[in-house]
Amino acid sequence: MAAIQQAKTAAAGNIRLQWVRSAICSPVKHKAVIKGLGFTRLNQIIERPDTPSIRGMAQKVRHLVVVIEPAAK
Repeated sequence: MAAIQQAKTAAAGNIRLQWVRSAICSPVKHKAVIKGLGFTRLNQIIERPDTPSIRGMAQKVRHLVVVIEPAAK
């Protein structure tokens, strides 16, 4: 029973981010946030746990990344 509950929260507890704009002229702190999120290439899509810290990092570089909403079923 607990495994089913944990699987549901794990699937729903993720956020998908896409790096859409280059960080060449961005401040060093913004480049560090991009690297800290785990991006390595432009237009890359990553999936991270939906936690306040990840949301805050995405908010700091909101001009460089896009949150991808899951497709409606």
